[in-house]
Amino acid sequence: MSQISSEPNFDVIVLGGGAAGLMCAIEAGKRGRRVLLIEHADQVGKKILISGGGRCNFTNLHCKPENFLSANPHFAKSALARYTPADFIALVESYGIQYHEKTLGQLFCDDSAKQIVAMLLNECAKANVRVAVSAKVRRIERAEPGFIVELDDSELRAEALVIATGGLSIPKMGATGFGYEVARQFGVPIREPRPALVPLVLGGEEHASFSELTGVSAEVVASLGKRRFREKLLFTHRGLSGPAILQISSYWNEADPVLIDWAPGQEVFADVRASTAGRNVAAARAALRTTLPARLADRLLDVLAPTSWTNQAIEELERRLHAWTFTPTGTEGYEKAEVTAGGVDTDALSAQTMECRVVPGLYFIGEVVDVTGHLGGFNFQWAWASGAAAGRAV
Repeated sequence: MSQISSEPNFDVIVLGGGAAGLMCAIEAGKRGRRVLLIEHADQVGKKILISGGGRCNFTNLHCKPENFLSANPHFAKSALARYTPADFIALVESYGIQYHEKTLGQLFCDDSAKQIVAMLLNECAKANVRVAVSAKVRRIERAEPGFIVELDDSELRAEALVIATGGLSIPKMGATGFGYEVARQFGVPIREPRPALVPLVLGGEEHASFSELTGVSAEVVASLGKRRFREKLLFTHRGLSGPAILQISSYWNEADPVLIDWAPGQEVFADVRASTAGRNVAAARAALRTTLPARLADRLLDVLAPTSWTNQAIEELERRLHAWTFTPTGTEGYEKAEVTAGGVDTDALSAQTMECRVVPGLYFIGEVVDVTGHLGGFNFQWAWASGAAAGRAV
């Protein structure tokens, strides 16, 4: 990766060497633009490298606008339509990178996320993109035309400036609020950032009742309002995690109850109700253990078991099994959040180009924008799509 030389003038400077920034730089470079990509860490693509357990869940076959949260649910449609999962898959395949579908349309590298980063860097090289790492931005200033970007040891100029610095999630990877600071500097409104795709914390009696189940998981339906996700729930030493909970967490607000169906699509206690002899806790426990891990089944029955075994009591037991309520006390915060929800207000940006409406030449892409995907490769697809949209416009 090249460092900055004595040449201080560029057509485009991209701040942030993650998924969105790399894609933007590549697309701009392909158009013959003189592009400099600046990354403050010592290497680009750090979040790509740790994603998917090191295998990078790089997109999702079933990507739709409904898979994204935003104050404006229509904003992402244009970019997502113009750079699709098929477009990124074609790029991956052109490099001979082997991949597989895990579940629910999620695509992972067979080998390593390093292949994705190497591919993107190779594309940067082909497009003559200059890449600078371990480069700290000290000052950004509007200039006519364009912008001045001051580093520790140089002052650079560019007609277009793209902010691709990500959100606040996973600070140990170097995440900062730099993108929001730039937005505030130029008067661009921000939707309050919050941790998303994050484990939820239980308190009081709920924590006491379930902390002994740390490591136990089950497939459930987790619901919050109209949102429903059928995936795994995992108990942690602090509360709840697993894909179903991470998905719901993006919609969760303080004091919201989360509804859990422990046996989706099943009538667990039908045989218990039909029996004349086996109407008791032992029969109910045996029935529930066919659906859930034994420790979880036993814990639920400790709480749910009725005092009598009438038809009405068994029906109520069944109902409560499908409508268990947890009321989390909080989340595990940005340290454990996979992404940051909220961010630069989409009303301030062009949906076609990602350009700021009130500051021509300034663009925001990727996680720093108020567009957040569901778990399962959707946030990478937003990074590729928003990066491509800006890269084709700068």
